Amino acid sequence: MIAEIGLAVLWMAAALAVLQLVAGVLALKPRGANLIDVVRPVAVMQGVLVLIAFACLVSLFLTTDLSVKLVAENSHSAKPFIFKLAGTWGNHEGSMLLWVTIMAVAGGIVALIEKRLREDTLIATLAGQAFVSLGFYAFLLLSSNPFERLPEPAPEGAGLNPLLQDVGLAFHPPTLYVGYVGLSIAFSFAIGALVTRDVGPAFARAMRPWVLGAWIFLTLGITAGSYWAYYTLGWGGWWFWDPVENASLMPWLAATALLHSASVLASRNALRAWTVMLGVIAFSMSMVGTFLVRSGILTSVHAFAVDPERGSFILALLAIYIGGALTLFGVRASTVTEGSRFSFVSREAALVFNNVMLCGILGIVLVGTLYPLLTEAMGVKVSVGPPYFNPVSAIFAIPMLLVLAVGPLLRWRQDRLNRITMPVAIAAVLAAAVLLGVEVLAPQIKVLPLLGLAVAVGVAYASFLPLRGRNLHRTPLPIWGMVIAHFGIAVALFGMASESAFSTERLAAMNPGDSQQVGPYTLTLKNIAPVAGPNWTALEATVAASYAGGEPAILHPQARTFSNPPGNRTESALKTRWNGQLYAVLGEEGEDGRWQMRFWWKPFVPLIWLGGLLVALGGLLALLGRVASDIRRLVATDKIAYRRQRQGR
Repeated sequence: MIAEIGLAVLWMAAALAVLQLVAGVLALKPRGANLIDVVRPVAVMQGVLVLIAFACLVSLFLTTDLSVKLVAENSHSAKPFIFKLAGTWGNHEGSMLLWVTIMAVAGGIVALIEKRLREDTLIATLAGQAFVSLGFYAFLLLSSNPFERLPEPAPEGAGLNPLLQDVGLAFHPPTLYVGYVGLSIAFSFAIGALVTRDVGPAFARAMRPWVLGAWIFLTLGITAGSYWAYYTLGWGGWWFWDPVENASLMPWLAATALLHSASVLASRNALRAWTVMLGVIAFSMSMVGTFLVRSGILTSVHAFAVDPERGSFILALLAIYIGGALTLFGVRASTVTEGSRFSFVSREAALVFNNVMLCGILGIVLVGTLYPLLTEAMGVKVSVGPPYFNPVSAIFAIPMLLVLAVGPLLRWRQDRLNRITMPVAIAAVLAAAVLLGVEVLAPQIKVLPLLGLAVAVGVAYASFLPLRGRNLHRTPLPIWGMVIAHFGIAVALFGMASESAFSTERLAAMNPGDSQQVGPYTLTLKNIAPVAGPNWTALEATVAASYAGGEPAILHPQARTFSNPPGNRTESALKTRWNGQLYAVLGEEGEDGRWQMRFWWKPFVPLIWLGGLLVALGGLLALLGRVASDIRRLVATDKIAYRRQRQGR
């Protein structure tokens, strides 16, 4: 009965999306003004209904209702609670329902609280959001029904992919989806502003919190996904330029550019056309990523759908949404006025430069991701990996980081470089000292890690310079957010460069009692013993790890075996210190009875994920500051309107 309720309310929500679109379009016409009051309540009700549908699916998974096909294929009665919950979105149909749920709820929130836009622009925005939602409703209801029943209940469920049975990954997809859907809201705002020719500061102020929120969740999702791959897959890497990794990175790059552009438009009334175009590009990258993951064109733990029909459906949606938005932009671009001008030496100019660099990196990642797929379609298999992505993206990333260090020190509109010569010179001297010091102490280091270490130190110092001369207690939260986010980028870059430059690896065949040296650690294999978990069995190694001859720490890397569904998973063991991380992996037993063991010493590698968290924290502080400022502005506006009303009486 719960499945039927979920499907019914999902159909009702789709019907309301049609009503929201039709009413929104008609309300923009002179004769349809009476429909304006219909659009907001319909958007709110649509969000409520989809939320009910998703709650029904969660209930089916938590109770392991094996009469539902999706539950039978992705859950098991013996699975721990957290993975029953994660099974809700750890598959194609459930994850798409989660996507639609977040989209509809976000649209309902916009309808409830948005008061900064002109009424016609808001109605056009909600109509645009309904148009986007309709495609996903059609996709769910016509080709990916999450509530489909089996003719007969299954005796037992197949279970969730063992690689997905991890607490970290349980929350990785939802964070990314919130980010993707936030960009869909930004896309709808851009469409609404183009339709009503209302591209200005009010539009940017309305869109900015959604872009900032999307950017925060994308940052958290990418950071969590990177760490999951690092400690779960057992290969010791934190980023491999896998197409699915790139599918999450591309929207983040576009959202970063959009965030800065929207801030300039909101506060300085500049970059109007650029902001609208980035709003379209950011959501386009979300759709491209969705196509790559859902079409079956990729083979990956992330790629849920393997049905070409579904891929064609998403490709059609991508063509309709993005093609339509670009056509609308082309038609209305001439109506988007230039906005305020600024000089070559100004904060706006620095932001434009970095946005161009971000778009350059985005283009590099997009080409490197799609090129192998295109050549494979023509019968030629090629591989594009770090040897392409690392140096080519660095051509854009290094100048961008240098300007990032200088840009926040510049004034709006117009400035002089000699005003900031001293602080910039200090940052440059620090970077140069690091570069020369590392080159002398580690002459074998490669160029990119060397530059990364130097630039990271310079950016870390420069990130705090905007606080000079300020009363720290009265410094606005958005300034603190910018400082912490930029410092987080420097911290992450330092971790990336250190890991790339100084990591050491040891692959050894060991008997119990044997020892190996990796970096500053002496590692002794004590024994190998079987252990059991709630829904897995494993062989577990006990390894004593002594740092520089000190008291040994005990590590327990495992090789796990799952039965429902059958599969194996490596469970690495980590020992973290302030200056790095020891990484241990248990391999297979050889014919001679010795065990394959792999160890890494990775200096400062945790800084990669600490930096990602700092970037997200900076975004959160900026968001809280912006929201508080908007609330104060709305309260002040309401007070003024109230006084005028009383004076009129």
